[in-house]
Parts: sequence; structure tokens; C-alpha cells
Amino acid sequence: MASKSKSLLYRFLDHVERLGNTLPNPAFMFLGLGIMVIFLSYLISVFNIQAHHPTTGALLSPVNLLSANGLRMIVTDLVKNFTGFAPLGTVLVAMLGFSIAEKSGLLGTLLKLLVLKSPKKLLVPAILLAAVMSHTGGDIGYVLVIPLAGLAFHSAGMNPLAGIAICFAGVSGGFAANFLLSTADPLLSGISQEAAKILDKDYVVTPLSNYYFMATSSLLIVGLGTLIANKITIPFLGEYKGPKFSETLDRVTSKEKKGLKAAGIVTFILTLFILAGVLFKDGYLLEPGSDDILKSTALKGIVTFIFLFGALPGVAFGYVTKNFKNHHDIVKAMQEGMITMAPYIVMVFFAAQFLQLFTYSNMGIIFAVKGSEFLKALELGTIPLMLGFILLTVFLDLIIGSASAKWTLMAPIFVPMFMLLGVSPELSQATYRVADSVVNIISPLMPYFPLIIAFAAKYDPKVNVGTIIALMLPYSIGFLIFWSMMLFVWITLELPLGPGAALRYLVP
Repeated sequence: MASKSKSLLYRFLDHVERLGNTLPNPAFMFLGLGIMVIFLSYLISVFNIQAHHPTTGALLSPVNLLSANGLRMIVTDLVKNFTGFAPLGTVLVAMLGFSIAEKSGLLGTLLKLLVLKSPKKLLVPAILLAAVMSHTGGDIGYVLVIPLAGLAFHSAGMNPLAGIAICFAGVSGGFAANFLLSTADPLLSGISQEAAKILDKDYVVTPLSNYYFMATSSLLIVGLGTLIANKITIPFLGEYKGPKFSETLDRVTSKEKKGLKAAGIVTFILTLFILAGVLFKDGYLLEPGSDDILKSTALKGIVTFIFLFGALPGVAFGYVTKNFKNHHDIVKAMQEGMITMAPYIVMVFFAAQFLQLFTYSNMGIIFAVKGSEFLKALELGTIPLMLGFILLTVFLDLIIGSASAKWTLMAPIFVPMFMLLGVSPELSQATYRVADSVVNIISPLMPYFPLIIAFAAKYDPKVNVGTIIALMLPYSIGFLIFWSMMLFVWITLELPLGPGAALRYLVP
């Protein structure tokens, strides 16, 4: 029975992998979707599918994009759609700061220090914590922390495959969790904001919109991941009998220690600067005539401070350690960071056109109204509604690996639809992030999946896709169940998801 179930699982995953491989690059996928929207707008216009605006009561009619007016809009707004796409600038600015922190060696040293200073008994939670914190540095978790975890387990006389699996669970399975902000926060919040504006043109979704929930989720990922590791992964793999390597974890050098001290001082000064600007009456980071921190310049300009918290400590660390010898090295670090963003920029160009076509045609709000009317008639309630949304996202995650691509596709439909049902864009985004994270570690379509196999094959040449999936399945199932339960408890208690981010949306 076990072997039969196993073969059925593998056959299912093979089908999923083949289906996913038939999908085009995300950029061309959005190009195709944009073309589809143009033709769909014509059909909806022919059948004259209409809806009443939920706030003004105005009759909403579809706009035919396959017309002279539609063609003029497509031609004249092409550049504006791209440059005005909210996530583009915020992500690139944040990435410039993180690039300096990463290329200087600051992020790698911090993560290495976290693992090195942890006693053997605390190695598992330390690796999970390092994995969660690595999200701040973009993809550094995949390329640095995961192999570092395997090496740490090997050096400690434990099975290195367990270290790789545990770290992979934290980096990818807990992708949405973090105690600090990462580039994913402005990226996804920007997409959510664009989608929310389909219904409410003045709605703002900040990068901090899910912070309280995601920071608390970090505790869940570390705690639950430690339990699964100690009860399932480590006993399942047993004693390591593979090839022994002489490599050891390099200790933090005296230069790196001095660099960390310098980076710490800069971080402390920058933190004091922000606190002084918001805690005192008429502070320089408060809006004139208002003491409300949630409406302060500090929060409105959060992306600027994300950049500064990456750039300034990174520069200090780089100069002290001699990784940066002059300003040319700093500029080069930022340039290399932008090179890694090239696929994202290309995808955004097509995604922005798709989203604008969807909005301009009125299809977004018409679908939102019709969909919300259908769901309202079912009287599901918020928790069952979010559960259904989680399951749908999990299914799509098996086919579309990119988190931003999926959210760009889903947000214009579901964010305004859920807003009409009283669900805030912030809650829709948080729900999506939970569901998107947990499937990454069992999806062969996840871009870094082959890299994980390569890391594991160093210690066991027989490792294949099935091996990794078998190791990661307990984490995927555990995270899905308990993270979803945590979300539902959060909703029941009506806790804010982030600063000024409520669970409910009241239609004006």
C-alpha cells in the first residue's frame, strides 16, 4: 500500500511538472493574458455584461479595447503603464540597498555568525532563524544559507541532508515570514495597491501592511520547523554514512568583527534618527500638524529607510573589511544587484500592461462585483472564504512558481472582489503569502529546486527530485495546516496585520 501511494504521488507530481513546463516564461504569459483581455473585452461588450458600482451606484459598462479608442489607449499609455507600476520603483530602490549589504559581505557574515554561535542542541532553531532572516537579503538564503546549513550539520557530526532540508524549509517554505522587511514586502504590497485601486482609487497598501502577522509567523516557522526536524527529518535520515569532507565553517575573522561593530554603530545611529523624528512632538518625520505615527513621513517613506538600512551599514562593513576599497566598488555592487533584477523588470513591463488593460476595460471591477455577489449569496464568512483562497493558491503554486507573477495575476480579480465582501487588501495579501510559501518546497517548478538537489547530491549522489519532495512534504503539510490555523485565529481575534492595516474593508 505504501509503495502504491508513493507511486501515485510521483505520477501526480510528474503530471504537475509536465504541465508546469508547458507554461511560457512569466513575461510572455502576461503578454498572452494582455492579448486575451483585449479580445475578452470585445466579447463582454458584445454581450453587454454590466454591473453597478458598489459605492456610487453608477452603471459600469465594459470598454471595448478592440476599437479605435482602445488602440489609442494602448499606444499612448504603454510607457506610463510601465513606469507608473507601483512595485517597480519600490522594489528597485530597496534592492539597491540590499545589494550593498550583500556584496559587502555583511549579510553573509551575520548569517554565518548566527550558525557558528549556536550550540549543537540549538543548531536546528538557529538554522531556521537564519533561514527566515535571510529573506531580507533576497535570494541569499538559497545560495549561501542552505549550503551553510549542510556544512554546519556535517561539521557537527550530524546528517548534512537534514541540515539542507531544515534550512530549505525555513528559506522557502517560510518565505513570507520575517522579523525584518524584505524586497518581497514592497513588491507584493505594490501589486495589492494597484489591485485595490480598481475599486478605491485612494487606497494605500504599505510595505508594512503584513508586518505584525509575518513577524509572529517567524516564531511559528522556527518552532514548528524545529519540532518537525527533531521528530521526523533527523530520525528519518538517521546517521550520515556518506563521504566525509575536511571542510569546516570558517570562523568570523577579526576584520569581520570590526566590520560588524561599525555596521552596528551605523544601524544604531540610523534607528535613533528615525525614533527622534517620530516620538517627539512636531518631529521632523511627522506630518505637519499631526502626531499620528501611522500617517508619518517615516511610514510613507518606508522604502527609503529600507534602502538606507541596507546601504549604510553595508558601506560601513565593506570599508572596514576592505571588501569595498572605494566608491567604485559600492556602485558596482548596486549595478550587480540591478543585473539580477533584469528578469523582474522585463516581467513587470508586460504585467503592468496586462493590469492596466484589465482595469481600463472595466473588466476588473465588473468581475469583482459579479464574483462578490455570487460569494455573498453563499454566505461563507471570512474564514471559509480565506480557506478557499488558500487552497486555490496552493493549486496554482504547483503550476506557476513565481510569487510576484501569481499575485499579479490573482490580485486584480480577488482583491477588489474580497473588498466588496468586507475583506481588506492587506488580509487578502497575507492569506496569499501563507499559501504561496508552503508549496515552494515540494514544487519541482520552483526555480531553486534544482540547486537544492545539487547541494544535497554533494553528500548523497543518489538524491533526486523524489528524495527532496519526501523530505520536505512534512514541512509543507505542517506549515499549511498550522499557519492557516494561525491566520484564522488572527482573524477571529481581529488583530491588525500591520501598522494601520485592519482586517476589514468598509465599502464607502
